[in-house]
Amino acid sequence: MSGILTVVDAHKRFGGIHAVRGVSLALNSGELLGLFGPNGAGKTTLFNMIAGLYPPTSGRIELASRDVTREPAFRRARAGIGRTFQVCRPFRGLTVAENVLAAIPPGSGVGDDRARAREILDAVGLLPKAEDAAGSLTLGMLKRLEVARALALEPKLLLLDEPLAGLTASETSDLLGFIQGLKARASIILVDHNVRQSLGVCDRAIVMDAGAVIASGSPDTIRRDPGVRRAYLGESAA
Repeated sequence: MSGILTVVDAHKRFGGIHAVRGVSLALNSGELLGLFGPNGAGKTTLFNMIAGLYPPTSGRIELASRDVTREPAFRRARAGIGRTFQVCRPFRGLTVAENVLAAIPPGSGVGDDRARAREILDAVGLLPKAEDAAGSLTLGMLKRLEVARALALEPKLLLLDEPLAGLTASETSDLLGFIQGLKARASIILVDHNVRQSLGVCDRAIVMDAGAVIASGSPDTIRRDPGVRRAYLGESAA
């Protein structure tokens, strides 16, 4: 498999706080990587470093062999990184289709923008809602719209920030199945507090604590890890 993302010995300091400590990871094409840990573990900081919101204090970040370590978020987006946000903020007065159209970069040269927007909406299951106001969508649908807007960038790498937050059990199950299907379009990094259910769709996972990686490997490896079981899954986790 070809490499999409490489992070090498990444550190991030905010004054005297060492938020990320020597993290390295690699993500292959079509792979879904879970990034987990408690509040303050450093996972969100690492996520934002990959997205380009924070430059690393030291270390290197490569996207498809291109060094993007010092590139800002908008250049990384152009290079092929799409992301969603935990809090959905669509243009509520616009239609669902118009929200996706607004996210398509000008001059992208990928054919008719409206046809492209409809193809993306079809892919995320929102085509029947294309002409509805975005403000009328349920939270589960808004999460899909967030993904649709990220897919408008034609990303190589899709960063999903807490996509399960606030969802019901039924919505969570539906969205996880949907996320698993997105691997055909992009490699994915998933950050979420719902470790138990999120692991079910991950190919691999990384667990962080105090800025460092404390466990990595397959979902089964993560589930069996004693430190992870005690800290995040509970002693009785299977």
